[in-house]
Amino acid sequence: MRGTSVLDRPVARIGAFLIFLSAAAALAWIHRDDLLPQEPVIAAADPVAMCLAERSVGIDKMHQDGVIDAERATLFKSRAEALCQAQLGASAGPPPK
Repeated sequence: MRGTSVLDRPVARIGAFLIFLSAAAALAWIHRDDLLPQEPVIAAADPVAMCLAERSVGIDKMHQDGVIDAERATLFKSRAEALCQAQLGASAGPPPK
């Protein structure tokens, strides 16, 4: 009898490596949204969502430039949502972040 264990043979090591790759692939698939976040897609047919997206960009730029603080940016976004819904009709949810 040889002194080599069954687990030390190349076939067992290749099998263990394949199991490791399978587990890593399963984890990557389960957490694919965490690893590769998707940008929210705004429907082109929804004019309210497009209006909110445009106004949110301007409000975020003012906040980044220091023209307004975070509290005012939140207030402006809620007012922009009300304005877009009043002008174009109520349909979309809150503005994109």
